[in-house]
Amino acid sequence: MQTKLFAYLIAALIFTTLQPARAQQRKQVPRLGYLSVGDRATESTHSEVVRLALRAHGYIEGQNIATEYRYAEGKRERLPELVAELVRLKVDIIVVAGGGGPILAAVNATKTIPIVLVGGGVDPVEAGFVESLARPGGNATGVTNLSGGLGGKRLELLKEAVPKLARVAFLYDPASLATSASVREMKEVLPVAARALRLTLQPWEVRTVDDFDKVFAAIGKQRPDGLYVSSAGAVLRGNRKRIVGFALKSRLPSMYQQRQFVDAGGLMSYGADFAESYRRVAYYVDRILKGAKPADLPVEQPTKFEHIINLKTAKQIGLTIPQWTLMKADRVIR
Repeated sequence: MQTKLFAYLIAALIFTTLQPARAQQRKQVPRLGYLSVGDRATESTHSEVVRLALRAHGYIEGQNIATEYRYAEGKRERLPELVAELVRLKVDIIVVAGGGGPILAAVNATKTIPIVLVGGGVDPVEAGFVESLARPGGNATGVTNLSGGLGGKRLELLKEAVPKLARVAFLYDPASLATSASVREMKEVLPVAARALRLTLQPWEVRTVDDFDKVFAAIGKQRPDGLYVSSAGAVLRGNRKRIVGFALKSRLPSMYQQRQFVDAGGLMSYGADFAESYRRVAYYVDRILKGAKPADLPVEQPTKFEHIINLKTAKQIGLTIPQWTLMKADRVIR
């Protein structure tokens, strides 16, 4: 009887000892916060790339890492509230997907939680998010997809595909002009390139979703030869199907900064390889979880750019793209 009692006491002691250890083990599973100005559906392509890249580094969702997703669904005013939730949850790292809006909300919300930025075309030094690309200095680092300077190249590629191109409607979200890089593209890069190519730019602002119908109607009356879409700004990124649909209906050859527009039916894009940028998120997460400080991890710039042409769209709008232009493309959707 005493032997049994002694065995029960030992088992109870072991159970009591193990419980805090197990609780501590569960607590040690790192948690990521994922903040995006977009919605779950449109952002899923990017978040899935991150998940798979983390898996390649040995981090399996639900086992040894967990992710809290927060989507602003195109409503910038919700960003401070969403990032505040992540801070209250005491996540270990906040991954910020998108442009200056979500990055600003994150850096304003915390100076201690590491922030990994990705996918935005904002100059993080110019915006004050980091001290320098080589030595960020604070709690933010990551990958910046600066692409404003590529506007001239995009116009050139559109002109190659459409030799008779003369007038180009330029669709942009004025909220994206929060940095001088965006202003330079709008006021310097594109106008200079347009003059060199003998093109006339017709700028059109889209501030809210309600602007699309009247802007599309006005563009239709102007009857341009092509459409250039700046994907900077949540309103344009979040309504790419609507924009692509207008271009197809109007039989307008269109150029975009991001391949997602081409995947949705746009004619062509030229820009940084976003998939590669999002894969690099896993590198930063891994380094930080292993003890590296964001202040010491250099901010990377894109090294790979891709030109994508949707040949199905070309046929749909009655456009014959020169063969040598197709041969230069990195990817042709047939």
